[in-house]
Amino acid sequence: MPSRAPELFAICVDAIKRDTLIERPSGRDKEFALQNWVKDRLEELAMPYKESGRNKYPGFILTGEPEGFEVKGLATPGRVVNYDSNSSVPTGNHNGREIYYVFARYPETKETKFAVHDLVICHGDFMNPGSDYVHKNKSFKTFGAYGDILVRDRKMYVVRTPHDIATGLEKQRTLIIPASESAPEGLIEVGRITRQECEKIPVIYQFDFRTNELTTIEEPNPTAGQLHEFVAYRVPGEEKPPVSLRRA
Repeated sequence: MPSRAPELFAICVDAIKRDTLIERPSGRDKEFALQNWVKDRLEELAMPYKESGRNKYPGFILTGEPEGFEVKGLATPGRVVNYDSNSSVPTGNHNGREIYYVFARYPETKETKFAVHDLVICHGDFMNPGSDYVHKNKSFKTFGAYGDILVRDRKMYVVRTPHDIATGLEKQRTLIIPASESAPEGLIEVGRITRQECEKIPVIYQFDFRTNELTTIEEPNPTAGQLHEFVAYRVPGEEKPPVSLRRA
């Protein structure tokens, strides 16, 4: 089944061109406002979806279709090379669904309405092609001199953004999909990016309470060296600058 990501991308670009602003309701943060902006685009498309709710993954699940969208907002100027992924490792496949990420940057401002600075919609494999790992929070309750303090192992993952992985995304609107997907109708190819899987991956980490040192144990990656190719697209008239891999 063809991905619906190109449709969402096209209507997001159209909304930006129409100066459709992100609106921050009182008491809500900017990322939640961006969720609403993306939700409005899904509704413009009449694309049936279910909203997962805050801190649920992915943010939007298409009903009747094996696909979902996760929304990430970043202020500019500000953090651009990575983002915090609370209790959820990025992946291109989650519970049998293909996952696309909607990254939008917007001005760092106290205003309640603001424009989209740039936009990237990309397949989750662009950040991480692995989908075998299942996140779980664990704890134990034997810490402290009395042995009754609970220690929670609540992992947070810090993930590279598309802006750190690829060049040519600043102030642009770009769609990045696996090369195995058919070329989206009406869009122009602006670059190809190949990412290679690493030789080793951590399988165990240990924390020493005596020294406050964290150590990892690695094993060979069973898919080491595997290449993942992606193609970047834009709407006609926005072909430059081209998109390319920034660094391995």
